[in-house]
Parts: sequence; structure tokens; C-alpha cells
Amino acid sequence: MRYDIELSIRNRYPHCADHARYLLRLCPRALDPGQAVRAAEVTVTPAPAERREFVDFFGNRVLEIAYATSESEVTMGLRAQVERRPGPAPIDRSPVLSDLPGQISAVHSLAGDAPHHFLGASTRVAPHPQFQRYAQAHSAPDRSVLDGAMAIGVALHRDMRFDPDATTVDTPALEAFTQRHGVCQDYAHIMIGALRSIGIPAGYVSGFLRTNPPPGKPRLEGADAMHAWVQFWCGPRMGWIEYDPTNAMYADVDHVVIARGRDYSDVSPIKGALRSAGEQHSEQRVTVRPLEPGHGG
Repeated sequence: MRYDIELSIRNRYPHCADHARYLLRLCPRALDPGQAVRAAEVTVTPAPAERREFVDFFGNRVLEIAYATSESEVTMGLRAQVERRPGPAPIDRSPVLSDLPGQISAVHSLAGDAPHHFLGASTRVAPHPQFQRYAQAHSAPDRSVLDGAMAIGVALHRDMRFDPDATTVDTPALEAFTQRHGVCQDYAHIMIGALRSIGIPAGYVSGFLRTNPPPGKPRLEGADAMHAWVQFWCGPRMGWIEYDPTNAMYADVDHVVIARGRDYSDVSPIKGALRSAGEQHSEQRVTVRPLEPGHGG
């Protein structure tokens, strides 16, 4: 499936932002064989005084920009064309959970995708007995890693209630879990905490989700959204598997990957530092438009 993707993020500062510097993780990743980026361009208005691109430790594309003057409004935009290729449903070749620590220890790489980085506490996901009890209730040491992880994801989908007004980007995962409601970021952080609590390496994936309109209704421009899901390590034979607990499904052709990391702090679309007064107002608009096969070159 090929998609045209448009993203616009508009930040307004009532009292101006002085000498702002941002890190932008907005460009989709090229992932062999599942995702090919045919074109991608990030625009910033007004034009920054500094602009450079690099790839971070986890392999994500990052654009760094900085302003030398005060700005009352900054708009970031993305235009991209991405091809997502369907993959086969995973065949369970993962070890039983009790054998996983030995297989993790046998991995001698410390590259960005090594499982060691995704086991302990990270900025937004810390171990907690509530996560551990929940995970243990839906898994067992003699159960395969894939089977246990999937059971935890399905249980979260059942027990949590999606509520866009219940949490903010800064709500701790444990608070959202205690309340049993939240958004995709909360679902992902809670599942990551649960998996790590029983020794399964788990991380955060940010991206776009193609949403389908009701039958007979037109697609709404800007109605799509940035999304979050989970990746977890199933041993050396299977590697990393991506799962969307918000929708209780494997991530597939409707999921376009932007960035991967330990939690939201590693992949946030915009991270910045500036001097300002008063509140910042932000507006986001996303459109993920499917193209006919072969259309667009």
C-alpha cells in the first residue's frame, strides 16, 4: 500500500519565543523490507537560522533547527510518500519466557536495536509492582514470549478505555493504568512497563495510522492522527515484533513508522528549548491518503 502523508504542526506563542531550538522527528523511516520512503520533505516557517539533519542512536531521522530571533508562531510541515508492504503473520518461534534471559545475555551487540537497552527503566516507564502483577496474571514462565506478550496486549485492550480527554502527553503511565483509560501513548507505555516487568525487552514506536471512514462516508482530510504502538523482542529467531494494543492488532500496512525508542521521550515529534512567557498553543493536522497501486511513480 502506498500513501501520501501530510502533517502540519503549528505552535503559537502569545508572548513570542526567544532563541528557540527544536529537534524534530517527523520523517518516516526506511525499513527493509516492510517500509520504503519514496519522498519526504520537512518544511519550517519561518526559515530557521540553523538547520541540520542527523540519525540518532536508535536509527531515527532527526532535523535540528534553531532561531536567532523571537518568533510568535512556528509551523512545521511534512510531505511524504511511503510504501508499506504487508508481512506474513508471525509464526511463533520464540522461546519460553524462562529461557529468554539466557538468550538476551547471548546478544553481544550494543547497537540501537539490541534488547539490552529495552529492559530497564527509561524516562517515562519505570518498573512497578502493579505492572508486574498484571503481566504475571496473563503470562507464565513456561509460556512462549510471543504468546505471553500477545495475551498482555489483548488484556490491556479489553481492560482499558480509550479516552482522548483523560490524559495529557505528560501523564505518568502508572496513573493512566490505575484509571484504566487514556490514549495510544498510554496504552503503549503501560504495555511496555508490563512486558519489561517480566523480562521481555519492549520499546515505543511512533508513526501514522491510516484510519478508515464509515461505509459510504468520504475520508476527512486531517482526520488521521499520529499514533503509537509497541515493539517487543521475541528472541534471536524472531527478533522484534510490533503490536498495537490500542487496536489489539499486529502493526501492518496501516501503520507507518516514524521512530523507535525506549519510550515517548526518545521519539517525540518535537522536542525543544526556548524562552517565553505564558502558555504555548499547538495545533496538529494529519492526513494519510492511500494511493492507487502504481500511482505517484
